[in-house]
Amino acid sequence: MTVASSAVEPTRNSLVNLLNYLETAYPNFRFKVGNRFKFCYPNQISLENPENSAIPPAFFALQTLHELGHALCKHKDYNTDVSRLKIERAAWEAAKTAYEKLPDDLRNTFKWDKDYVEDSLDTYRDWLHKKSTCKTCGLTCYQTPDGKWHCPRCENFI
Repeated sequence: MTVASSAVEPTRNSLVNLLNYLETAYPNFRFKVGNRFKFCYPNQISLENPENSAIPPAFFALQTLHELGHALCKHKDYNTDVSRLKIERAAWEAAKTAYEKLPDDLRNTFKWDKDYVEDSLDTYRDWLHKKSTCKTCGLTCYQTPDGKWHCPRCENFI
């Protein structure tokens, strides 16, 4: 006797089902196909074209929910790079909440992958680490509210 697997493999058609659900569940937001994933304040969520995307359907769904997370959090902009990392984390947290509200069939098709989320956040963490490292002496710099980076050693603060 063969036991059928309860896991459903996501497909491009299941992405259509997800997008149809999101458009109905979140009528205040406009979902459109663009060149990349992006939230444009106040209500437009751009998604990569799934036909041309190299992202597997399961991760495509997570990226879609992440952009919805930005929309739900009303993210408009950020002043510092640390605040960018904070809004990325907040968008993933809102995405997780939106995921938990999906109907069972969609939740069973698109699994929440915490490793994918952390890998995504790691790209921002790595970017921030690189950006905050002084190119001259290697010390960690700090960023002022105007967005400028300063090295305590090279600017003679220590």
